[in-house]
Amino acid sequence: MGAERPGTSAGPVEPRPSTSSGHERLGSGHERLGLGHEGLGSGHEGLDRLWSRLAWIGRDPSSGGYRRFAWTPEDAALREWFASECGVRNLDLTEDRMGNQWAWWGQPDDCPGVVTGSHLDSVPDGGPFDGPLGVITAFAAIDRLRADGFRPVRPIGVVNFGDEEGARFGLACAGSKVITGALPAERALTRADADGVSMAEAYRRSGRDPDSVGPDPETLGRVGSFVELHIEQGRGLAEHSRPLGIGTKIWPHGRWRVDFRGEANHAGTTAIADRHDALTALAEAVLAARRSALARGSLATVGKTVIQPGAVNAIPSAATAWLDVRAAEEAAVRGTVADVAAAAEPSRVTVVEESWTPVTGFDPDLVARLGAVLDQPPLMGTGAGHDAGVLANAGIPAAMIFVRNPSGVSHSPAEHAERADCLAGVDALAAVLAELAGTVP
Repeated sequence: MGAERPGTSAGPVEPRPSTSSGHERLGSGHERLGLGHEGLGSGHEGLDRLWSRLAWIGRDPSSGGYRRFAWTPEDAALREWFASECGVRNLDLTEDRMGNQWAWWGQPDDCPGVVTGSHLDSVPDGGPFDGPLGVITAFAAIDRLRADGFRPVRPIGVVNFGDEEGARFGLACAGSKVITGALPAERALTRADADGVSMAEAYRRSGRDPDSVGPDPETLGRVGSFVELHIEQGRGLAEHSRPLGIGTKIWPHGRWRVDFRGEANHAGTTAIADRHDALTALAEAVLAARRSALARGSLATVGKTVIQPGAVNAIPSAATAWLDVRAAEEAAVRGTVADVAAAAEPSRVTVVEESWTPVTGFDPDLVARLGAVLDQPPLMGTGAGHDAGVLANAGIPAAMIFVRNPSGVSHSPAEHAERADCLAGVDALAAVLAELAGTVP
């Protein structure tokens, strides 16, 4: 998941010609929404068309990465794409109290359904697969099931969770956390982006009423189980030489804001010994984070900083860093945060926890069931947060399917999955949905 976004972009752009390993390998064009819906195919044939209709939205022509942030014109285009794909499949489309989109094949009010899907937003200059792969394979899996003549006993749902990356307002998985009550609506709505626009105002500009935002037990009551397919964010499957894996847990992880206080002064007249440089303290803390991560087996990242007053010839009076720490054990995470705080003078540093997610174990019975259906692929933990973890913490049986990422690169335009592995993901998801939705309630 990403950091806060630096600003708003103007709108959808056409992708540049590219030889990179992104959507171009999966699609044969970049059709605008509402065109070419004929011939959905059996799941394999339709995968290319699904990619091609989505590929142009929010792509930066200079970097080749994606800038798809919550409640922006790009987000509106993504939501239109989702609604369009639901419409052509005659799926019933609804929104919950946070604006997450839910598409249903069957009646979830009669019987809680089997839901799959993921998110469509991105980090700044993110890759093409993180999030969208789970939504696209969901539609392709439904196409495959229908082509095979399958008729679900339980309803099947596809969800597009909004603002999963937290790239604009700095709150990861905001869409799923608000409806489960893990994130208070008032806290989410008062967060502002880099331009000072609050989430409430952005929500209002999108034509929605921020007063309606809040927990949504009615929507959650329709979800009997949730299986999220996602590109692997690492190289574990490449080492196993397997195209797919099953997620068993999400590591404990959190985000902290670290504020350093200094004293502004002239860069050309203040002796080094007389300086109280906030940025020097920040730099020492960043290095301390790396040392601590190596010693404790954690993953520590400072991906965003703000310096004041921000002048070339002025000693920084204040500096703020955002620290992301994850590990297999909570003690390692907490220890790294403490090490970072200790790297600066106590009187000149303040550490504020902005988010915390404990270790999240996926439903063991559901994990075992997926393993049996998919011929026992590798079982894997992950340091990346996901909406599946939020639902699991809310008491909904959840699990994940990972698709191999041969480079291990994620949150980057270089993110990649081979077409054959994506198709294996479609087959796997179709088999899992048939198993879970074909069971008599």
